[in-house]
Amino acid sequence: MDRSLYIAMSGAKQTLLAQTTNANNLANTQTTGFKADLEQFRSMPVFGAGYPTRVYAMTERPGVNLAHGAMQTTGRDLDVAIDGEGYIAVQGADGKEVYSRAGDLRVTPEGFLQTGDGLQVLGEGGPISIPPSEQLMIGTDGTISNIPLGSGNATALVEVGRIKLVNPALDNLEKQNDGLLHTRDGQAAATDANVKLTSGVLEGSNVNAINAMVDMIELARNFELQTKVMKNVDQNSAASAKLMQMV
Repeated sequence: MDRSLYIAMSGAKQTLLAQTTNANNLANTQTTGFKADLEQFRSMPVFGAGYPTRVYAMTERPGVNLAHGAMQTTGRDLDVAIDGEGYIAVQGADGKEVYSRAGDLRVTPEGFLQTGDGLQVLGEGGPISIPPSEQLMIGTDGTISNIPLGSGNATALVEVGRIKLVNPALDNLEKQNDGLLHTRDGQAAATDANVKLTSGVLEGSNVNAINAMVDMIELARNFELQTKVMKNVDQNSAASAKLMQMV
């Protein structure tokens, strides 16, 4: 069987993998603080006996687009956005400290401060716990203040915690399958006093929906091209078999 069949098959497979990445980006165009995954194709020569005349396609994720998303004013006290560079420290599913720019915060019935995805927001001492409050405010430095429930004094603000804000080096960050940013060395980033928050604002996704749709169409056409090559190889193989039968 002609080896070009395997070349076309690998191209179709890698195109589907790239389409999966692009579809995930497109599905998260409205996700708060989402960072788009990048993808690219690379030619991989096949080495063996003789000259490397065959080249396989391979898709890879070279990194993540860490550009800032558009800011959306909500006016909600618990909605915050990073002003400039930096990240909010949250607790991942494995209990480790990870980082996000999603600032759609909420207080659970148990009093824990979480993101909209249900991740615990971290302070210097671990997950932040909020006592019953009549009003809750978050300062630019991440300080959380409240008016205690039943205090009877609308101006009696009490500091109850501070969100850990960090700004690790970009080359030490990687996005993993949970959609969150992890440090490559596995060490927790240090608090950065220069990172500031803006209240009543949310950072949207940085996915360009139009570009993602164009990429989806292009990848679909590439997949169709690969399947046509596979079909032509099959037809050529059948024609060759008939010629051999005639001989």
